[in-house]
Amino acid sequence: MNPAMINKIKKMQKEMMEAQRALEEKLYTGTSGGVVEVKVYGSKEVESIKINKDAIESVDDLDLLEDTLVAALNDAMNKIDEDANKVMSKYTGGMPGFGF
Repeated sequence: MNPAMINKIKKMQKEMMEAQRALEEKLYTGTSGGVVEVKVYGSKEVESIKINKDAIESVDDLDLLEDTLVAALNDAMNKIDEDANKVMSKYTGGMPGFGF
């Protein structure tokens, strides 16, 4: 390989690593039914969970709350995956096995 091509590859690799780091530090919000709001970093580390206390009237509501919490977390995780795929596809050209 010629030196110009190697430099181009190194530059692209550095940009990919910077993009990945930025994605991991970005904070995503997932919600479900106006009852639960979760904040999750792109690294998929949960930052916070907020529950609308007015949505809980009795202990019987706990099953619904648990389901709502799962839905909000899944919403945030899906947003992370979508954003990562969009950002990284600039570098991978949509080639399978090279993205997230």
